Amino acid sequence: MLTGIGIMILTFVAMEGVAWATHKYVLHGFMWFLHKSHHTRHQHAFELNDLFFAYYGILAMLFFLFGESPLDYRFWIGAGITLYGVAYFLIHDVFIHRRLKVFGKTSLVYLRALNIAHRVHHKVAGKYGSESFGMLWVAPRYYRSASNSIRKQKQTNRGSLLN
Repeated sequence: MLTGIGIMILTFVAMEGVAWATHKYVLHGFMWFLHKSHHTRHQHAFELNDLFFAYYGILAMLFFLFGESPLDYRFWIGAGITLYGVAYFLIHDVFIHRRLKVFGKTSLVYLRALNIAHRVHHKVAGKYGSESFGMLWVAPRYYRSASNSIRKQKQTNRGSLLN
């Protein structure tokens, strides 16, 4: 059981690398025609880009099916992919893009840094020139930017309370 949980955690961590490479070289490469919907403004709830979520869901299901039981390593790989998918949905779709209006503005540096990095990625609407392709890993410069943003927000809040 502990080995399985270790495999699941390793898979989850590895998925960040898979997601980064897929985003940079596949989505901003030969599959741009689908991913482009994610970089354009629209009023509908779904995008063609959402098909990639289905791809990873099918991949996880196949690992579960061929894993057959929690004693098989493939079962735990499927669990790691699924766990990453849940994290992706909650962080990317719910928190960052606000597909569900659940979260307000945060004062957590990590979450603010994720949000800033993602905004920088979306600053470029085209196929080329984007940066910050990961979901969970954030470059140190975004932490600095997030810390400064939170500090300024707190100072503004204090100033408005004094007035």
